[in-house]
Amino acid sequence: MARENNRAPRKADENDGLIKKLICVNRVTKVVKGGRNMRFAALVVVGDGNGKIGCAMGKSIEVPEAIDKATARAKKNMFAASLLGTSIPHEVIGVFGSAQVLMMPAEEGTGVIAGGPVRAVMEAVGIKNIRTKSHGTNNPINCVKAAIAGLKALRTAEQIAAVRGKSAEEIKG
Repeated sequence: MARENNRAPRKADENDGLIKKLICVNRVTKVVKGGRNMRFAALVVVGDGNGKIGCAMGKSIEVPEAIDKATARAKKNMFAASLLGTSIPHEVIGVFGSAQVLMMPAEEGTGVIAGGPVRAVMEAVGIKNIRTKSHGTNNPINCVKAAIAGLKALRTAEQIAAVRGKSAEEIKG
């Protein structure tokens, strides 16, 4: 028995200049009285390649619909990360659950040294030179959320100086 879809047809993906990366798609099952309900959960990272990034999960009966939901939510969750050129201003550890992602600034020409899910996050945010190491779990969802937490924790010398009421030169030493 086919399901009838009464919704409007999906509109063509508009070109908004954002980098959209699909990290993973999981099949999730809910066991109910009548059997099993299968759905798909998609994790998507969206960035502008210039310091703004967001990530979100979307769940639906069909994979494309789950990806669309996740992309829309990720666009709403975007935030600006503090970057220093093509790298990060300082070393930081992002933590989410049992996942820890160590992110270290790197010199020009190093490239993105990161594994799977964390690499997608770094490319979407626009970081070109960074070294990362994932500790703990290798679950893609937790690794992405840990990397996002690390990016949220980044601060430039100017931001720290403004909070302390000093100049950036005094902070740098």
